[in-house]
Formats: sequence, C-alpha cells, structure tokens
Amino acid sequence: QDAFVAFHVNKVLVSKYLKPLQIGELAPDQPSVEPTKNEMLVKDFRELRATVERMGLLEPNQLFFFLLLAHILLLDTAAWLILFYFGTSLLPFVFSLLLLTISQVQASWLQHDLGHLSVFRKTKWNHLLHKFVMCHLIGASAKWWTLLHSQHHAKPNCFHKDPDIDMHPFLFTLGKKFSVELGIKKKKYMPYNHQHKYFFITLPPLLFPTYFHCHTFYIAYTKKYWADLAWMLTFYIRFFYTYGSLLETKTLNSLISLHRMLESSWFVWVSQMNHIPMDIDYDKNLDWMSTQLLATCNVEQSLFNDWFTGHLNFQIEHHLFPSMPRHNYWKVAPLVKSLCAKHGIEYQCKPLLTAFADIVHSLKTSGELWHDAYLHK
Repeated sequence: QDAFVAFHVNKVLVSKYLKPLQIGELAPDQPSVEPTKNEMLVKDFRELRATVERMGLLEPNQLFFFLLLAHILLLDTAAWLILFYFGTSLLPFVFSLLLLTISQVQASWLQHDLGHLSVFRKTKWNHLLHKFVMCHLIGASAKWWTLLHSQHHAKPNCFHKDPDIDMHPFLFTLGKKFSVELGIKKKKYMPYNHQHKYFFITLPPLLFPTYFHCHTFYIAYTKKYWADLAWMLTFYIRFFYTYGSLLETKTLNSLISLHRMLESSWFVWVSQMNHIPMDIDYDKNLDWMSTQLLATCNVEQSLFNDWFTGHLNFQIEHHLFPSMPRHNYWKVAPLVKSLCAKHGIEYQCKPLLTAFADIVHSLKTSGELWHDAYLHK
C-alpha cells in the first residue's frame, strides 16, 4: 500500500514483521484496487514514486541539516548571551525573547524532519537526534509527537482519525459538512458564529503553553516513555539553571511563558494554513494521492517562506512523500503538478498572507453555516 511505502524507509527491516500477517493471495478474479480508489491515479502515482527514487530525491543532504542545527544552537546561545552581557533590562529581555522564540520554532521544524526519518539514511540516527532536538532543545516527547503526527499523515482532515482536528466540536466547528451537522443536532459547546474572532486569543497563543505542554507529559507518562521523560527533564534543568542564574523568578516565568506563547502562535498559523481551509470530512477510503490533495495546499516559494515555515509551504509534496528531505520538495513539485493536471485534481498554491487569511475565512464560514443550521426550525 502507498501509505506503508510512504512511512517506512527501510522496507527490508519492516517486511519481516509482515510475514506472519499474510494469509493468502487474492483470487485471480478479484480486483486489486478498491472501488473507492482511482486505479489509474494509483498506477501513475506509483510510477512517480519510482521516478523520485531514481532521481535520488529521497537522499538527504546532511550539510543542509547540519547548518540548520548550527543556526538553531547559535540562536539559542545568543539568547542567553544577550542577557549575560547586556543585563536584564527591558530591551535585552525583548531581544533575548525573540531569539529564543526563533530558535525554538526552527528546532520544531528540524525535529519534524527527524521524526519523518529524512535527515539520516540510518533510522537509528534519526531517532537519536530526534530525542536530542525534541526532548532536550524543546522539552517535549519525541514518541508523543510521532504517535500523533503519524495518524495525521495517514488520514489528514479525516474526523476521528486525524488528531489535528480533534478541536472539533469542543473549541471550533470545522468544515462545512460537520458545521451543518452540528447545527442540525442543536449542539453548541462554544459560540461558533464568533469563532473566527476568538481564534486569535485561543488556539495560536495557548496551544503550546496549555494543551501540548500537559498532553506531552501525560502521554509520555501513561505510555511509559521513560527515556523521553529523562531527556525532557534535561531541557528544564538546563533552562532554569542558565536563565535562573540571571533572572528573578517572576521574570524567568515571564520569559518561558512568553516564548511558549510566541512559539505557539508561529506554529499554529503555519501548521493550520495548509489544512483548516481544506476539505474536512469522514474517511472516504480514497487512494493515497487523492486523500492528501483534498486535505493539503501549498504556499508560494521564497527564501523567507521556506525558512519561516520549515519548508511546510510545500505541504502537498511533504504529505505525498513524508520521508523526503525538505530541500528536495521544490524539485518534485513540477512532477506533482503535472500528475494533478493529468487527473484533473486541484493543486492549490497561495501567497503566505492569503493562506493565513483563509484560516480565519474558513472558520467564519463554518461558524455561519453552524449558526444558520442551529437556528433553522
């Protein structure tokens, strides 16, 4: 299956775990593709996948990722040195806060690469550095992230299968279909007709400091990810030791709270611009490419956009080839566009600010649909 191929880098290693699951072959008169899937598209995508492998686009440039890590560590160090050399008055504090936020966000993009096994050829090195970046530099569980993010990639924007849209219906109502359904059932957990307004003061600034912060510890503890918890502890020891020697307790708490809020805002706007405005529905068991294209869109390429989004402006290519190193997305994009054009699939690509605005617009539309259905007798 295409999902299996997309997620597993070392096919030889994982194939041995599949042998006990094989119970037989399909009868000659049975179709090899389910009726909900486009057989020609499946065939063409697999040819594209073979082309990608022949072109070497799944091979990482380790210098690229080394420089990414180096600039993260330099920013992290500079954030502390500013307070050390210039004192803890307002201006040095603000500059330190900004550098710390940038370092943390860029680290979150790098851990994303490592979690998708796209930095090293050997899986074990990806896992090891993933723990260093995610657990030690950021303070969250690497296995927690892998658990949730793998589900997202397998079924993006599929209700009850993609944890990234679990905010529906308790905080927001998402998608036209679900908004109408919720309104018809007369369910109201929040004033959804105002969700495009309260979005600004809820999800972007509070996702990391509240939900993610608690959830990563909860999952790590309940699933007994002891190694991750030990690594995570080193983040807090390092942070409170280095900054605690310079700042008073109240200022130290302000620093960690503010940088988490800024980091959260940056992450939410970037991560949601590719998905929230797209189709959100129940799982229709479509083929791999159709599933990904319905749920994702791209943002225009530029040096700034690539850096600012961690190359997640190429969300379509990333979802089709999760283990592809991000520096190769632009190379495969024309091939993906061509395949979309051949099969009449929309390939959406927007300016960055338009993508941000579409988050708010889609929330407003969903809220209005819920409101109309809720009031309808």
